[in-house]
Amino acid sequence: QVQIVESGGGLVQAGGSLTLACVASGINFSANSMGWYRQAAGNQREFVGGMTHKGDTTTALASVKGRFVISGDIAKNMWFLQMNGLRPEDTAVYYCGAYTKSGSAYWGQGSQVTVSA
Repeated sequence: QVQIVESGGGLVQAGGSLTLACVASGINFSANSMGWYRQAAGNQREFVGGMTHKGDTTTALASVKGRFVISGDIAKNMWFLQMNGLRPEDTAVYYCGAYTKSGSAYWGQGSQVTVSA
């Protein structure tokens, strides 16, 4: 059974920082790539960025470029989303997704990030 566990969410003032962690576990589980997503209340889930098995990262969301950093070690099934210069509009539930070579997707439970003005 594969488990994806997220941690690190919370409440922070505007301009502050938070780091989310995502750890995957399971017998014979090996992630091929991973992604971070977020969903604000009343909005659709949006792709923040991700990492390939080679360690290449991409930040897809224009509004977070230069502020959010994706890092980790896919071989160890562990990834991070460092969020700097947080803004109230970054308030959302953040999800970690992991994908295997066969195309299976696994999701974390979600981490609430709340940024106060």
